[in-house]
Amino acid sequence: MSLSTTAHNLVLLAAEEGGQHGGHHDSLNPYLTGGGAFVILLLMLWVTTRLNRDR
Repeated sequence: MSLSTTAHNLVLLAAEEGGQHGGHHDSLNPYLTGGGAFVILLLMLWVTTRLNRDR
């Protein structure tokens, strides 16, 4: 089995799986995910600035 044959078989397998599911999940809201990540990053920034004071 050559590398090109293996790659071709993997591409065909991925194409068959992608046709059924499409890669999108209805339960993942991009606005909620992005907003949650933004809030977590702001919280981490706030904690870092509180702990990084010059004394």
